Amino acid sequence: MMAKAHLSLLLCACFVLLNVVSHSADEASPAIFILGDSTADVGTNQYLPHAIFRADFPPYGIDFPKSRPTGRFSNGFNSADFVAKFFGLKRSPPSYMFLLTLNPHRFRKHLLKGANFASAGAGVLDITGPTGSVVPLSQQVSQFSEVRSNLTLQLGSAAVDSMLSKSMFFISVGSNDIFGYFNTNNTMSKDNFIAIVITTYLDQIMKLYKLGARKFGIISVPPVGCCPSQRLVQKLLYGTDGCFEMQNDFALTFHSALEELLNHLSSELPGFKYSLGNGYKMSIDVINNPQASGFENVDAACCGNGLLNAQAPCNSTAIVCTDRRKFLFWDMFHPTKKAAFLAAQTLYSGPPNYVSPINFSQLAKDY
Repeated sequence: MMAKAHLSLLLCACFVLLNVVSHSADEASPAIFILGDSTADVGTNQYLPHAIFRADFPPYGIDFPKSRPTGRFSNGFNSADFVAKFFGLKRSPPSYMFLLTLNPHRFRKHLLKGANFASAGAGVLDITGPTGSVVPLSQQVSQFSEVRSNLTLQLGSAAVDSMLSKSMFFISVGSNDIFGYFNTNNTMSKDNFIAIVITTYLDQIMKLYKLGARKFGIISVPPVGCCPSQRLVQKLLYGTDGCFEMQNDFALTFHSALEELLNHLSSELPGFKYSLGNGYKMSIDVINNPQASGFENVDAACCGNGLLNAQAPCNSTAIVCTDRRKFLFWDMFHPTKKAAFLAAQTLYSGPPNYVSPINFSQLAKDY
């Protein structure tokens, strides 16, 4: 009854426009470490021999420099790139899997600026995503542990502790777990399922904290039921237009539980600081008032085929819209370059109703 599992394990997201002032040139950029799923993946999956979810082929990257597909699930840069730009980098740090292909000198040099571990199809739970075809959050944390060890060999333990305490750790994950729940016809109650996901999330945050992470920029789950793919599910299952609200209800519950968890950790862990982006509110506000952000289409994919351009994947035979700036969604799951840019603006300098208790730019400051 549901959309195919291998499609639904990818992530959708959409966000709102706010004014922003980026990191000034005279401020030292902190190292940036990014964990998560396809909205932050900058090429991890193309280094996985059995990866199902890949975007290293046209028309992905059509608006990237030199129209180059890089493994990003976007027509151009993604939100990880734009957040990194606001912190003074040219784009997201490279994929950790790419860094492993470099010679030892270049590998160590890159690590001083950070790394991106995000993998398309990944979830908080290890069972989310086909085994061997994604890098789940737990494995991403293990990869960061290796980074910590390499940095320690370079700088010494005390210097690494100091560096990591100022570094930014951005995590965007959880949507694929919700997709997985529906794709497997899971009979567990919503509250019990979200509790398991949040408990697992806690375990991974604690591992990062013990490895030296102190500043966490977390992005919660958007209204995943409003992706073109899930709108199509709503249409096929119930014969009505609109979002698949059952999934959105899971997303709301996830956000509330994550907010409670982070608030608790900030009162219990010395030095722990966080900024939580409310992916649901940011997204739904754009969907309900697209003109305010310059969008004309928030229902269909720019790249695809069939109803809502969501009945076939984005590939060499797909129909591609002519003006990507007017579309919220690039493919049946993922935002356009413009939507990703607006997301990064909101996360970096948005008000508390979108990102709380502080935004990402405030998180970077030492209080």
